[in-house]
Parts: sequence; structure tokens; C-alpha cells
Amino acid sequence: MSVTMVVPQLVHILRTLVTMGYSTEHSISGVSDPFLQVQILRLLRILGRNHEESSETMNDLTVLTIMDIRSAAGLRVLAVNILGRFLLNSDRNIRYVALTSLLRLVQSDHSAVQRHRPTVVECLRETDASLSRRALELSLALVNSSNVRAMMQELQAFLESCPPDLRADCASGILLAAERFAPTKRWHIDTILHVLTTAGTHVRDDAVANLTQLIGGAQELHAYSVRRLYNALAEDISQQPLVQVAAWCIGEYGDLLLAGNCEEIEPLQVDEEEVLALLEKVLQSHMSLPATRGYALTALMKLSTRLCGDNNRIRQVVSIYGSCLDVELQQRAVEYDTLFRKYDHMRAAILEKMPLVERDGPQADEEAKESKEAAQLSEAAPVPTEPQASQLLDLLDLLDGASGDVQHPPHLDPSPGGALVHLLDLPCVPPPPAPIPDLKVFEREGVQLNLSFIRPPENPALLLITITATNFSEGDVTHFICQAAVPKSLQLQLQAPSGNTVPARGGLPITQLFRILNPNKAPLRLKLRLTYDHFHQSVQEIFEVNNLPVESWQ
Repeated sequence: MSVTMVVPQLVHILRTLVTMGYSTEHSISGVSDPFLQVQILRLLRILGRNHEESSETMNDLTVLTIMDIRSAAGLRVLAVNILGRFLLNSDRNIRYVALTSLLRLVQSDHSAVQRHRPTVVECLRETDASLSRRALELSLALVNSSNVRAMMQELQAFLESCPPDLRADCASGILLAAERFAPTKRWHIDTILHVLTTAGTHVRDDAVANLTQLIGGAQELHAYSVRRLYNALAEDISQQPLVQVAAWCIGEYGDLLLAGNCEEIEPLQVDEEEVLALLEKVLQSHMSLPATRGYALTALMKLSTRLCGDNNRIRQVVSIYGSCLDVELQQRAVEYDTLFRKYDHMRAAILEKMPLVERDGPQADEEAKESKEAAQLSEAAPVPTEPQASQLLDLLDLLDGASGDVQHPPHLDPSPGGALVHLLDLPCVPPPPAPIPDLKVFEREGVQLNLSFIRPPENPALLLITITATNFSEGDVTHFICQAAVPKSLQLQLQAPSGNTVPARGGLPITQLFRILNPNKAPLRLKLRLTYDHFHQSVQEIFEVNNLPVESWQ
């Protein structure tokens, strides 16, 4: 039997069940044979899909079925409006079914569902957890660039009073929607801060990194952000993500906090003693996690180069945590104390402000067009989420004051997935280039530094340089640091070294990877600075690497 013959019969049966009363032996709560009605609707949805004649026959009897069959646009809107009226029904089960159905339809008929947004938002206040959860999912799905401000106000109000089991989902949804539809950076920062102050313990793990990156890339909002965060931290030190972001921001922009320059009508009046006391309070609080104490300790070290007063108070705090039971915090404190005692002349350079980060926007789009290779970098190191001594080593001007030609190594965003290999093009791919010979660039008292080179065939603009430090002398090499600088036309990324001690008599060497991206095919210039301790003497060598065995990028 064909579809055109079956569909009219099914429609007649369904119409009879709906309009001709009911049989008491098959009724449930006044509904005539509801299970048969459901099965007929499901069958009509299958039979009517991509079948115009059958769709025309059944389209006046269905609601959900309408969304799968080839029906008129006005009829689909009518179905959505019927579901919208179900949201006002006193029966909780009907309201739940309506929310679930609208959630299924929001992607295909967003504008039709959008008309019922006020009713959906009202459902957030349902006492039933299942209803409020489904209303939250639908509310987040309705957020777009035109209603983001109004919807965020409703969702933030819900976040303050929602049940604990919904708070994590609500916080995550707000953060994702704000990241996608934020009208301005300042609004975005304010929204994230509100989430952190309201439900900081329920936010995703990457919220701290995202906010620090957002603030770092908004130079015009550095003063505003550090003041907002300082006030929030002074009021509450229990929300750990908020405390971590605040400590990071105070460490980076503490000088702006004390300067009093801000667009606010009444600038915050705060002195150095108050800032240091607040960070010390975070360090001493039993609520602070070890990671939070690490942020606070690093912030104090950063302030040692930002404040004008005496650093003895900071040095005392750092030395105290050198005997902390937490191993990571202890190691950090010992490194910072060593920086004060042995490398004080390098402290200002090592603890300078983090470079600005541009995540999205017209400038990032323009740079992506100029250099597609940069977006294809694979296996890039992730942006640090917590400053550490070994991660704060921003390079000094190694090219003898030629600041116009030097670029400090940026933090490159990782590119998920890496470079794609198009298998169908393999016959056209040229043969791989000949191996690049290694190069010995330094030797002193048994300490040697060698460079090895790799140029990935799938990304000719990328050069990988592996630094290998070996020690054939009778004394260990300790506190080994290798830094590099390249011209601004090149992009340099330094990955973390394998260690900082090279054992004597040919022990295990130290290796470190440099990634150099050259989208403009500029000549390669590389300058290195080595610092280490050997035979109880501090050694520092600065030199330019000549005769690189790398063919020109031209």
C-alpha cells in the first residue's frame, strides 16, 4: 500500500480520536487512547518526511510532527506558539514537555522560539529542579548578540539564587555566552567578575586563564580591571578563582592601582602597605589553595619591581615560604629568594609585565590573513595560566640596544589539530629537504652548546631549533639559563628546558626547544645569552650565532 493511501487513513483515525469524544475503556485522564495517538503521530512524521502530498494531508493535526515534515513556514510558527502556550499550563509535566520540545526546535526556528523568551525566563524560577534545568538550557540557547545584555541580567540573577546543583552549569553557560556575544571588552570583564564573585567555586578550570588573557589584551582597561579586582578581593578572599585572577592582576598592574588614574568618578585611594597586607592575608588564609598562594607570592615578587618603597617586607615574606610544607610553593619561594640574593640585577627584566595578548578581533583576523602558517602551528605550548619564575623570563634586549629590531618571544596560542596533511596531494609533494647539519656555537671550560635544526615539510615557514648543553668538566653546571632574541619580523617561542643543572663528566645534557616562525621570509638572526654557575663562579655570555647552516627563507 502506498504512502498516499495510508496517510489519509491515519489522519482520519487521529481526527476521530481527537474530535469525536472518547471511549471510557481506553481513556486516560480524559484523553482518548493517548498511546495510539502518539504512535500515529510518530508514524505520520516518518511517512510525511520529504513527501509534499502527504504533508499537506496531515499538517492541520500535528505540532511536533510539523517540524519534521515539509510544511508551510506559518504552520511551523503556529506549532511553536502552541508549545509556548503550554508553558503557561498549570501541569508541570506539560511545561516540561513544552520546554524540551522548544529546546529541540530552537536551532531550526530560532526567531519563532525567541518570541517566547519572557515566558521561558519565567520558568527559571520553577521550584522543580528538572523544569528549572531545562529552562536554563533553553535560555542559554536563546542568547544572541541582540539580547545578550538583557539575557545576562536574567541569568546572573538566577545564578545568585539557583540550587547548588545548577550553579556550575549556569556559570559555565554564562561564561560561554559572554565570550561569544560580548558587545565590549569592559562588559565582558564585568560579566566574568560577577560570575567569579557569585559562584567562583563552581566555574570551569579555564575561567582564570581566560580572564587573565582577556584583561592582558585590553590595555585601555588595565587600570579599571585592577581596581575592580582589588575591591572584590578586599571584600571576599574565599572565592579561589577570583582571588587568583585578582592576585595576578595586582602583580601585573599594581603601579596603576597606586597611581589613582582611572575613569571612575571617585578613584580608589590605596597605599603600598594596604596592597601588601592584602596579599599577605591571602597567603596566610586557611581558605587559600596552594595554587592561590602561588599567585599571591608571584604577585608580591612582581610588586617588588612596581612599588617605590623598600622591598625588605617582600623579601621577608618570600624567605618565610622557603620552608613551606608545600613543595611547589617552597621551590618557588627559594627561586625568588635566589633572585633577590644572586640575580638582583636581572630581577626587573625577569619580572616585567606580561606581553599583550590579542585573542580575537579585526587585528587578529588581519594577521591571520597575512600569515596562514601561524594558524597551523602544531604542538604549541599552552599559554601559562599561573606565573612561575621559570615562566616569567621575558628576554632582555640582547641585540645591543637595537630595540627596533628585537621582538621578545610571544606566547603563541596552541592550534588544535595541528597542520592538516592532504593525502590526495601526496604525489605532488616535493621530496623532503636534506637534513640540516648541527652547529656548535659555544665552548668554555668543558661546557658546550650545540644547535640542531628541523624544518617541518608541511610548514616551510617554521624552524625548530633544539639547544643541547653538555658538560665534560669535573664540576657540575648549575642554574643554567639560555635566552634568545630574534628580529621583530620573526616570531620566537621558547619552550621550557629539560632542567637547570648539567652534571659533570658528560652527564645527562639539558635540552630546550626554540620555535621560530618566519611568515615574511626575512633573514634569520639569532642572539643567545647564557647564564650559569660553574666552579663557584657566575658565568654570563652574550653572543650572536653566525654561519647558521640554514638555507635562506627568501
